[in-house]
Amino acid sequence: MKNMATPPGFQDLLTFPLIEALLGRRSRRFFMGAEIPDGVLAFKSRKNPMPLDELEKMLVVSACGGNTSWHHMIYRAARYAPHLSNYAGAAGGRVFPSAAGFHTSQTFFTDDEGVYLLPMRDAPAFADRAADGDLDLGAFIDNVRKSVRKIQDGRLRFPAEVPYTEPHNTWVFNQPSTLVVIPVGDLSQHVLLNLCYMLQNGLVLYDDIHNCSIPGIEQFGGMVDTANVWPVTFVEQLSLAELTVELATSCYAGTLMLQAMGLGGWMFNGADPFAMLGTSGNPEVPGLGFRYDLDERWPYPNPTGLPGVMEGFCPPHYPDLRAAVEALCERKFGSGGPFHPDTPGVWKDSRKVRSAATMHDEGFRDCVAHQAQYLFDTFGKFPATVPSMFVLMYLQAQHLDLEFYDEYYQPGAYLKTHAEHLARWHAGQGTGPNGSS
Repeated sequence: MKNMATPPGFQDLLTFPLIEALLGRRSRRFFMGAEIPDGVLAFKSRKNPMPLDELEKMLVVSACGGNTSWHHMIYRAARYAPHLSNYAGAAGGRVFPSAAGFHTSQTFFTDDEGVYLLPMRDAPAFADRAADGDLDLGAFIDNVRKSVRKIQDGRLRFPAEVPYTEPHNTWVFNQPSTLVVIPVGDLSQHVLLNLCYMLQNGLVLYDDIHNCSIPGIEQFGGMVDTANVWPVTFVEQLSLAELTVELATSCYAGTLMLQAMGLGGWMFNGADPFAMLGTSGNPEVPGLGFRYDLDERWPYPNPTGLPGVMEGFCPPHYPDLRAAVEALCERKFGSGGPFHPDTPGVWKDSRKVRSAATMHDEGFRDCVAHQAQYLFDTFGKFPATVPSMFVLMYLQAQHLDLEFYDEYYQPGAYLKTHAEHLARWHAGQGTGPNGSS
């Protein structure tokens, strides 16, 4: 890899069996420099905190959010065959799946040096696959390294204390030397994409909270049966669930990488999601610093985006929902989008395949925007019943203090990769038979 030494542990990583990662996955929280002050597992580390080096950090972040060349998209839907299904929001694939290829999330992370964004949501393929399907891991990591954008200096200002951090995580979360990966999803965009999906499949919204049809929806009766409906609460809960899978599988991919590298850490949701995005109201706890709105109708503040970094497909980042729909269509059908004929792809004739999808015409866009604007006008935000921006799962990575596990656990509490990590990744900081210094 360019400008990055590869220790023996990197070669071990290349041959680490998937089955060992699956069977060996555990949450391993006790890191070098940590302390559990009381209880049956009381222990104070005799080691200094040890941050991940640049290669380790890039490997973990890449596993959580890296680009993996072009994705294959969805081929067909009977309702509009023979045209190509045009659900997808992005042409590039990532290490985790996304509902219908929507890909509405971005990957943030923090360490002692700063807070960063990995902007891979709309990135083109970094390389084409070899004939046997192979991608070069070194090039994959280099693509992430050159793409990372630092958005602030210093570790994320998010205290490991109640009420911001759950009580069971206060001793370990976001501590010096740890790496925390924070996938963030744009639910405003995800719901818009689902409204497009619904309309393509003959459905429109019904306001089940006020028990009424969307006013004016009958004007679109020529393109859709306006009596064929899905309730707003169902659509938004479905969207939330779909996006949660996207965020969680991102973190899970990272946990498998931890096993292969011999790093400690775990995936979890034990930090307040609203405060994480920046809605705490406490200037000492800015989190990621997303802007947000307050309304007496809502139980929680509503984060909408981080200007210039990750902006939701909703007001105030767009003047109205029609403008947001236009931006969504530009993402899908414009330059670099999954349905632009000039976007490369995996097919022998990618131009022919991508051109087989139909664009959303003006009437289609009007119908989607009409429904979305009704929700915004009625509930004061979009989506109506779930946050515009959403975070749930996190991945933390750290160097384990194996003395803790040797003290309290039977053999087998950590893998061979953990036992040998310092020797294989950090020559000169040797290890004993159990991986202890």
